[in-house]
Amino acid sequence: MLARMIQFALTQRLMMLLVVLLLAGGGWYAFQKTPIDAFPDVSNIQVKVIIKAAGMTPEEVEERITALVEVEMLGIPRMTMLRSVAKYALTDITVDFEEGTDIYWARQQVSERLSAIWEDLPDGISGGIAPMTTPLGEMFMFTITGGDLSLMERRDLLDWVIRPALRSVPGVADVNALGGLARSFEVVPNSARMLARGISLEQLKTALESNNRNDGAGRLNDGEEVLLVRTEGSIEDLDDLASIVVRADPK
Repeated sequence: MLARMIQFALTQRLMMLLVVLLLAGGGWYAFQKTPIDAFPDVSNIQVKVIIKAAGMTPEEVEERITALVEVEMLGIPRMTMLRSVAKYALTDITVDFEEGTDIYWARQQVSERLSAIWEDLPDGISGGIAPMTTPLGEMFMFTITGGDLSLMERRDLLDWVIRPALRSVPGVADVNALGGLARSFEVVPNSARMLARGISLEQLKTALESNNRNDGAGRLNDGEEVLLVRTEGSIEDLDDLASIVVRADPK
């Protein structure tokens, strides 16, 4: 068999030359079109769901968030695997799909399932479907240490300086912030004093929400000038918070 192949190649020299040229041309074309990367992406199609739940332990995150989301994701067409990782104040759920599945269709399926149960999840959570990345997308984790900065000052530095700078780097899809103390106003109700004055938690919540907003009141035409009318009611300091009226009894 081998002798016949050699004899055929020697007798059909022109044909063999054309075959070699075609193979060389095809190889060069493939070399030009093949993406070259230090870490080739051989991962399958997947959609990630990242939900943050401040203050929850990994056990609470698993029981109150991860389990509900995983049950809802079961049965998605073309899904091959469902896995999750529950951490402190964070759950990372990954849905793998068959090779060749359209990534936008897959994200839509996961988004619809997630929206269906979002109201059943605990209050105060945030997050959702992660940006379109691959398993190789999580490059590194870093911490902010050193100096005399408090946890709140470190979080401000991350949110307003470091995170915007990193997101402006080409190829960076997102920067997730964990830990620290986010700047906020915390209201700790005194149940005994509220009960004595006949104030419920719902009334307190409504008063805080309705008095922490800026509203527009239209415009006034004064000849050729137009004056925009608006009210500024957002809370900026503790004095603004203390001046909110929760309940007023007519006298």
